[in-house]
Amino acid sequence: MKKHRDLEKLFAKHGFADFKWIGSEGIVVAQWVRMKCMFGCSSFGKSACCPPNVPSVAECRRFFNEYRAVAIFHFEKSVKKPGDRAPWARRINETLLKLERDVFLSGYHKAFLLFMDSCRICADCQSARTECKNPRRARPAPEAMAVDVFSTARRCGYPIEVLEDYSQRMNRYAFLLVE
Repeated sequence: MKKHRDLEKLFAKHGFADFKWIGSEGIVVAQWVRMKCMFGCSSFGKSACCPPNVPSVAECRRFFNEYRAVAIFHFEKSVKKPGDRAPWARRINETLLKLERDVFLSGYHKAFLLFMDSCRICADCQSARTECKNPRRARPAPEAMAVDVFSTARRCGYPIEVLEDYSQRMNRYAFLLVE
């Protein structure tokens, strides 16, 4: 689609070359993802962009149904220690925000980004959405929106595995919903 080629030029301008287009029906939304957030994630209730500060699973499904085209961006990284992940994610998220803005300014008024990791825009995230220091820039991760990233990435032919330790290469994914 010609419109997508124009967006792909913006993607390249921001340094993003590893992506695929999917229809919103390709995004797998599942209740189990929310349960993993609630019972297994240390950010639950501590981040303005994580559950319970995000829409319900049913609302997430309805939200994705309002879109047709989604770009899924793939990122690979190995880190030496757990603390190395946050600065890397912050840099990627900042660049993704610039891309989202350019896409919006290009006429895609519905452009909405899901970060490839927790928001991490602020070093000290607030636990309530109403107290967020950067509400215009804060975005949820796909998992916060109940996206089964494993199933969605695999449907696209992307690699993703459960990692046993931080020395293994991570495969992370961001989603840019455009129309």
